[in-house]
Amino acid sequence: MLNITKKIENETAVFELEGRLDTVTSPDLENELRAAMESVRTLILDFEKLSYISSAGLRVLLSAQKIMNGKGEMKVLHVNNTIMEIFEVTGFTEVLTIE
Repeated sequence: MLNITKKIENETAVFELEGRLDTVTSPDLENELRAAMESVRTLILDFEKLSYISSAGLRVLLSAQKIMNGKGEMKVLHVNNTIMEIFEVTGFTEVLTIE
């Protein structure tokens, strides 16, 4: 299960994710992101409460990063050790801006 809380102010969208970003939940996030990315220049993903990410979740992040590269910036915040290890092994630390 994945809870998505989004806040959009001016040209910045903040998505707080809680739970698991996997094959079942990644389409929900993808739809929410696509709708928001049309009108924003900054996308912030807060992973403080995200406990798991699968390859399907990584695909959504990569797709969002590609879109935001052309129009602004994307940041990933509060990544826990487990997810950071996945980012390191997959090379996502070189692709994403992680703070």
